[in-house]
Amino acid sequence: MPTLRAAADIPVSRRSAPPTWVVVALACAGQFLVVLDVSVVNVALPSMRADLALSAPGLQWVVNAYTIAFAGFMLLGGRAGDLYGRKRMFLIGLALFTIASLAGGLAQAEWQLLVARAVQGLGAAVLAPSTLTILTSAVPEGAARARAIATWTAVGGGGGAAGGLVGGALVDGLSWRWVLLINVPIGAVVLAGALRWLVESRAGERRRLDLPGALLVTAGLAILAYGIVQTEAEGWASAATLMPLAGGAALIGLFLLVEARTKAPLMPLKLFRLRSVSSANGAMFLCGSAMFCMWFFMTLYAQNVLGYSPLDAGLALVPSSLAVVLGSKVAPRFMPVVGARNLAVIGTLVAAAGFGWQSTMSADGSYLTAIMFPGILMMLGAGLATTPLAALATSGADPEDAGLVSGLVNTSRTMGGSLGLSVMSTIAAARTGGGGSPVALTEGYALVFRTGGGVLLVGAVLMLVWLPRTVVARG
Repeated sequence: MPTLRAAADIPVSRRSAPPTWVVVALACAGQFLVVLDVSVVNVALPSMRADLALSAPGLQWVVNAYTIAFAGFMLLGGRAGDLYGRKRMFLIGLALFTIASLAGGLAQAEWQLLVARAVQGLGAAVLAPSTLTILTSAVPEGAARARAIATWTAVGGGGGAAGGLVGGALVDGLSWRWVLLINVPIGAVVLAGALRWLVESRAGERRRLDLPGALLVTAGLAILAYGIVQTEAEGWASAATLMPLAGGAALIGLFLLVEARTKAPLMPLKLFRLRSVSSANGAMFLCGSAMFCMWFFMTLYAQNVLGYSPLDAGLALVPSSLAVVLGSKVAPRFMPVVGARNLAVIGTLVAAAGFGWQSTMSADGSYLTAIMFPGILMMLGAGLATTPLAALATSGADPEDAGLVSGLVNTSRTMGGSLGLSVMSTIAAARTGGGGSPVALTEGYALVFRTGGGVLLVGAVLMLVWLPRTVVARG
């Protein structure tokens, strides 16, 4: 069977192919926007809370409303791109994302902001899978594609990393509203470029989309996250916690049952028979659950404990931002030498070392040893690990499943991140015991990083025994 390549796609446009670098640039710009918005609001949360009188759960849901909608509908977005056209889904997702950003920036109440963030996540879920599929379809398999995927990974990692800096500058210089409004002009420019340069393509015949599956998995994730959040106030044994946890698990189980029986499943379970797909996505989930939380808690530590301003907190994480980009860009050079699996393991261990170092933080820590150096290790490792994992996860699948497999990569990472944030927030709150002093907050944050380091060590072992050694090519 052929691997993912442009020749296997069904062209639906007579326009000549644009330069490859233009396609890569547009795909990476779309990816940058959706990943940026996972983290850009972190430094703006205190200002949002003061301006809109957000409740404590509402503050966390500003982040989770986006990430859960993003993760839950990404499989639907990937399949829609395969069936109805990658360019079309790129444009629809970007337009929806941009309009929701405008609505969020103009929100006057908590519910308006949360709804806008959820719609942003839906737009991102439609957009994100198309970015990787457009890229892999435009670049031939081999070293060139590995470099293109590395660029896509670096831009995505840079988007998450740059969120703190961009958000801090906007909050300090303008207001929290501009962390959302800034997407409007950028989105308009990328939209115009995509209309002009991207060529439409799709794989396979049009079929019915599995909307029930998308709704089940999204609702299951949201209810699971709500149940985890409830443990902070109610404890793990209370009915207020156990009922949503059980309900969320039941919906996820029903989703898997539907996928096994429907004729046009959102997530064909047969894909997980491919070792490259199942193992890489499992590793993505575990790594995402730890690494996604890094930006959230590092920003809180800098502002709430060390007294940094939003802009200072963003600037403090610039070395980490550069580290994740560096790790992503050098990874393709090491993959042929040490193998994709071994590089993913090495990167995860480097990140785990950074998490361990960060867990030694104190209430009066210095910038170099409490933020900069551990942050560099965490994000250098993340960049080294994510590129080979993405390459493994998207290899070996049939062309008609290209968008779906690309969606799975992002879904696994983001799903792990959204549930991981809920768990880690609960762990931090349990350790602080409701205390708001710098010492109490530091103890909670330190426990989060110790837990994240342990998760990454488990992930490294999983990769070593389960991942294939190299990228799989199906011929």
